[in-house]
Amino acid sequence: MSAASVRSRWRARIAVWLAVAAGLLTIVLANAHLIYVAATSQSGCVEHVVGGDPGVPGQFSAAKSAC
Repeated sequence: MSAASVRSRWRARIAVWLAVAAGLLTIVLANAHLIYVAATSQSGCVEHVVGGDPGVPGQFSAAKSAC
């Protein structure tokens, strides 16, 4: 094998490992963001059509209100 062949093989391996590492980092950061948003958001009660009221067409009501 020539030196150029060995170098190109190493470059290909490094490129593959960098792509794998970038993909894993993206997944980890996306999950960390989802956990952060879930932990810091306070959904509370939002205005909605009360179930049983004939709301305006196109509006939805909560199946079972927690408010």
